[in-house]
Amino acid sequence: MPEAVRFSRYGGPEVLELAEVPRPRAGRGQIVVAVVAAALNPGETGIREGVFAGIWPAHFPEGQGNDFAGRVAETGEGVEGFAVGDEVLGFAPRAAQAEFVVVGPDVLAPRPAALGWAEAASIAGAGATAWAGVRAVDPRPGETVVVSAAAGGVGVIAAQLAKLRGATVIGTASEGNFAFLHGLGISPVTYGPGLAERLRAAAPQGVDAYLDTFGGGNVDVAIELDVRPGRINTIADEPAIWAALAESAATGEFTIPIDRVYPVAQVRDAYRDPATRHVRGKRVPAFEPLSTVEGETR
Repeated sequence: MPEAVRFSRYGGPEVLELAEVPRPRAGRGQIVVAVVAAALNPGETGIREGVFAGIWPAHFPEGQGNDFAGRVAETGEGVEGFAVGDEVLGFAPRAAQAEFVVVGPDVLAPRPAALGWAEAASIAGAGATAWAGVRAVDPRPGETVVVSAAAGGVGVIAAQLAKLRGATVIGTASEGNFAFLHGLGISPVTYGPGLAERLRAAAPQGVDAYLDTFGGGNVDVAIELDVRPGRINTIADEPAIWAALAESAATGEFTIPIDRVYPVAQVRDAYRDPATRHVRGKRVPAFEPLSTVEGETR
């Protein structure tokens, strides 16, 4: 039988299990996708730990993961635009970390052949969140934009998208990620106490927009820097956005860094590792072997 990541009680990564589940079938208007890779997002940890139980309670046994990439395995009656064998990326709330997911065509987008599986699996959540945040603060050529947690899964895409608009981008990060951000054309500063002073030194002409992908007082820092409220955004999911982002990433306009790809049997480790060190890019459990040399995942 197919396997899926499940948990039957709130807790840390130790509650995650690979369970055998029935293979889903496509009903009318539905598509079954054989998942190749499914990316991690921070909010999934909060749901599994019960932090958000008041608003997003788990229904045990609960699935894990939202963003995925894979191949169409079956289409139901009435489905148009997708056929068996098509390579796709998409969104399946609390269900993506499974060998098969059943979704509607409205939450799928084509996977460009030049885009790796792990990168494609990172588009729907992190990519769309970054796109929406950048759109909200509306960077313009010559302006200075601050992106918090600029080496993280959302921040690193947002910083590059802002740079593509012609802005000078300053990114907060740990010192261990400074060289990485320099390589992307992003000016790094350390986060923590004294951040406002460091940002003033890095941008003596002032900061025009502030995109917070982390929390932890960044909005207060933006206000202290006199950034207009309308140009402060703290964290538009739709397939048209995913498709556009996937094409841009496939052509090299921006990079989707993959911190590490894990065999799905090591999913507990995938969730443990980000809790013990600073993550650079996305963590991606995979149902098929993928090359992971320096993030090259095809």
